Amino acid sequence: MFAQLDEVEARYEDLQARLADPEVLSDPRAFAKLNQEIVALREVVEVWRELRDVQSAIDEAKELRAEEDGDMRELAEAELEELEPRVPELEHQLKLLLLPRDPMDGKNCVLEIRAGTGGDESALFSGDLFEMYSRFATSKGWKVEILSSSPGTVGGFKEIIALIAGARVWSQLKWESGVHRVQRVPATESQGRIHTSACTVAILPEAEDVDVHIDPNDLRIDTFRASGAGGQHVNRTDSAVRITHVPTGVVVSCQDEKSQHKNRDRAMKVLRSRLYDMEQQRLAAERADDRRAQVGSGDRSERIRTYNFPQNRLTDHRIGLTLYKLDRVVAGDLAEVVDALNAHHQAAQLKAAESDGF
Repeated sequence: MFAQLDEVEARYEDLQARLADPEVLSDPRAFAKLNQEIVALREVVEVWRELRDVQSAIDEAKELRAEEDGDMRELAEAELEELEPRVPELEHQLKLLLLPRDPMDGKNCVLEIRAGTGGDESALFSGDLFEMYSRFATSKGWKVEILSSSPGTVGGFKEIIALIAGARVWSQLKWESGVHRVQRVPATESQGRIHTSACTVAILPEAEDVDVHIDPNDLRIDTFRASGAGGQHVNRTDSAVRITHVPTGVVVSCQDEKSQHKNRDRAMKVLRSRLYDMEQQRLAAERADDRRAQVGSGDRSERIRTYNFPQNRLTDHRIGLTLYKLDRVVAGDLAEVVDALNAHHQAAQLKAAESDGF
């Protein structure tokens, strides 16, 4: 498994040397591409170097242990006791680093949250989920841009769509798609009864023009007057945009901006991501028999998580994770959940790889 790591290290050193090339320094795009590859290789190389250093230190300690001097042998034994457990730890770390990476991990994502069963309470929960993801994004230094929203009658959202942009957003949020169920006493409940409602979350990788080609002739674009809050502007301008992709029937509407041009741009961004996601889902279905490292099916109708407020309990049904700190999770502390999902996925990948002789 580690046979090619010396070549990886050589490639890493070559890339670092090329960063000093004046031609590369004068070309921002080439510099960024080179730096991106360096970052991708750096952790593997650093762990590989540490493993070699530890193995070298172990060899030296074994030589010292063969000496007749009692103090030297004792010193060598102590050093071996400290060093030898590091080898399997570092080898395991390298195995995880060498697992195939999701090519979309570096992408931004489009977050879509829709109220489901539960009426007004579901819309309120949609708002809570959006706040949860927004706070988590802020803690990561990511940017959240609302692309489209439809407010609920008593608060929250019937639907909200946002772009989340930053470092490795997709890698952190890709497991969030599915049905999120909430159990709590609604503010409107006079008898203190617990109600159950649900929302659907979809996480789509942001698609660039190069990821998906959209023929302008396949689009039907309609403009109309925006509805909802917005003062006189709502009733006087046809700024809202509805785009229909005729071949697939996908429809996207956007009315949040006063500018028809901005609404069109936002709608196209969502449409592009939905079409890209549809293609990824189709490819995934074709190789479904080989998908041994899935956390879930990716089905938007799959119930993935329950938020039980009376018990301050969060349960992720896919991996059997239960946390009694729901208040902190909905406040944006999603790291433990995200890390557990990624660890589960990696463990499944590693198990599959090892069964193939990895």
